[in-house]
Amino acid sequence: MIALSLAEIAEVVGGQTHDIPDPSVQVTGPVVRDSREVEPGALFVAFVGERVDGHDFADAVVRAGAVAVLASRPVAVPAIVVDDVQAALGALARHVVQRLGATLVALTGSAGKTSTKDLIAQVLQHKAPTVWTPGSLNNEIGLPLTALSATEETRFLVLEMGARGIGHIRYLTDLTPPRIGLVLNVGTAHIGEFGGREQIAQAKGELVESLPSEDEGGIAVLNADDPLVRAMASRTKAKVTLFGESGEADVRAENVRLTDSGQPAFSLHTPSGCSDVTMRLYGEHHVSNALAAAAVAHELGMSAQEIATALSEAGSLSRWRMEVTERPDGVTIVNDAYNANPESMRAALRALAAMGKGRRTWAVLGKMAELGDEALAEHDAVGRLAVRLNVSKLVAVGGREASWLQLGAYNEGSWGEESVHVSDAQAAVDLLRSELRPGDVVLVKASRSVGLESVAQALLETGAEGEVAAR
Repeated sequence: MIALSLAEIAEVVGGQTHDIPDPSVQVTGPVVRDSREVEPGALFVAFVGERVDGHDFADAVVRAGAVAVLASRPVAVPAIVVDDVQAALGALARHVVQRLGATLVALTGSAGKTSTKDLIAQVLQHKAPTVWTPGSLNNEIGLPLTALSATEETRFLVLEMGARGIGHIRYLTDLTPPRIGLVLNVGTAHIGEFGGREQIAQAKGELVESLPSEDEGGIAVLNADDPLVRAMASRTKAKVTLFGESGEADVRAENVRLTDSGQPAFSLHTPSGCSDVTMRLYGEHHVSNALAAAAVAHELGMSAQEIATALSEAGSLSRWRMEVTERPDGVTIVNDAYNANPESMRAALRALAAMGKGRRTWAVLGKMAELGDEALAEHDAVGRLAVRLNVSKLVAVGGREASWLQLGAYNEGSWGEESVHVSDAQAAVDLLRSELRPGDVVLVKASRSVGLESVAQALLETGAEGEVAAR
């Protein structure tokens, strides 16, 4: 964070200082909510959770180097006490962003937010110091913490914004007002909570409504290939830049193809020129993500060649998102277990099919959460798609939703042992350990709550054990 004194922070958040001998002492380290992340000079934010009360760690964090605690009640160490810790954290983030003078880029969408955010960050790093959301910490707590990690050197701040209802993104943009707003797509993620795609579009469009006008430098970057996103142009006073494969897109891809290993390649066209891209990531769905990143970079003054070079060098910065690892025995594990929705599940299956040409492919899939009344139809459709893509074997893991995946595959023509329903992750591991052969490709994917990353980890450990035994 930029250096601020405890007195300044107390004034910004409307708090009272307690047991602070010298209010001029500055916070020079990070602002954190996890006591394990405390460094000398840090400010510790004490949230009260369902199982853990941050106030209980006050003494420990000060002994570890924190200069004070942002708290909702007095503690026996230096503290700034406020009525609402979350509101105070947001107020502090808003103050720091206003002081920074960095260009703030915000993005949202139903699928691909984290991967696209990682791409934007890596591209902009080629131009100037950039800070971005770690992982998918895109809510009312994670977003201000990310903003507060910026320093005086930061020139670009890239923030992912999530929403579970109308008004959520509006709240986040009030905390950290963006100059550039990117909307990727409107899909069915969290449709059970929103009630329909139109409601999702209403919520996501709050981002472009928050932007400054074109005269003030505001830029809305919208997906030309998604009608619900493209329609958001009418909801903003900012300049509108379109990306996509449509011929009307300002930043577009031509000659899209996949390499033999399943990595996308295409010709990038921007108003400043064109250049070829071959990505390190896997799956054709990353083309749209790359175009979104390219559109942002173009608006920030990068040339087509600079953008293409950066995109070709970019990798995944976040865990369990199409992490591809080849075991010593030639089995390839694709760990995409961080989260899942219908759009990302279909994209992952298509990537598996492309990667597995001429090889046996396995789709180890679990529940997609928060789909409401659409859950049965969406799980059935994913099971059917696995068959249409000629995935060699579908392993559906878990309860009712997993049975719908398997039933969809069966109804599409997956009989015999081409699809199977197992009760839990351990059962899936046991099955795979007994049946995998060298050269097989295994995709592991489900909503975060299912925890299927344990399957991928167990299979990688099995491969490591095999390597030791072979030696």
